[in-house]
Amino acid sequence: MTEQPDHWETPQNILVVFAHPDDPEFFCGATLARWARAGHKITYFLLTCGDKGFNDTTADDMTTEKLCSIRHEEQANAAKVIGAQAVHWLDRPDGYLVPDLDLRRDILRAIRRFKPDIFVTSDPQNLFAGYGINHPDHRAAGQAALDAVFPAPGNKAYFPELMLEGLEPHKVSEVWVTLTNQPNVTLDVTETWPVRLQALLEHKTQIGDPEKFKERMKTRHTEDSTDENPHYEDKFRVIKYGQ
Repeated sequence: MTEQPDHWETPQNILVVFAHPDDPEFFCGATLARWARAGHKITYFLLTCGDKGFNDTTADDMTTEKLCSIRHEEQANAAKVIGAQAVHWLDRPDGYLVPDLDLRRDILRAIRRFKPDIFVTSDPQNLFAGYGINHPDHRAAGQAALDAVFPAPGNKAYFPELMLEGLEPHKVSEVWVTLTNQPNVTLDVTETWPVRLQALLEHKTQIGDPEKFKERMKTRHTEDSTDENPHYEDKFRVIKYGQ
């Protein structure tokens, strides 16, 4: 049997950096659930609270401030279902992310603070997604995250002000990039797909009618499987350092 690319010999510290609440579950929730059940520690670091996540089912009296609060709660509930141990927020304005030096510093600060072995983010080169144009925040988050993860984390000369905060250099062992058209790793996540679905159902402001949503999600199985006997996969571009 071929050894799985996520078959780590010891528990790993995993940092997940995405733009919005629900991104972890939508992009790779079954993989995160798989890792949590294997005993790895998962921490979310989300750059916005999704305060502009309005849709056709949003109440007329909803405000960005109220939606931000609701989505904090939804994400906390979803993370518990996945098995993530913590959710941390940068709370930048939704829809306005820019991969500038300030955002890079904030993500680097999180890397040095949480000291991940495994770093997960989205692919900034993926302009198009299944729903059309990929959200600019997804691309900006991925760009800033990848710029932060190399070469700065292990080099004290980058953002020396972080050293004054007591944040020592730290090197990440592996980077897992999801929402990519350039995958080099495919994981069978059929076993934890129901966990992902359960977690997504916690994002009530985003999914619309839950029964229709569940029916849509059933169609995400691999082309060589069926609705009656489905198989599900997550795909990543994985970069390993020091190997």
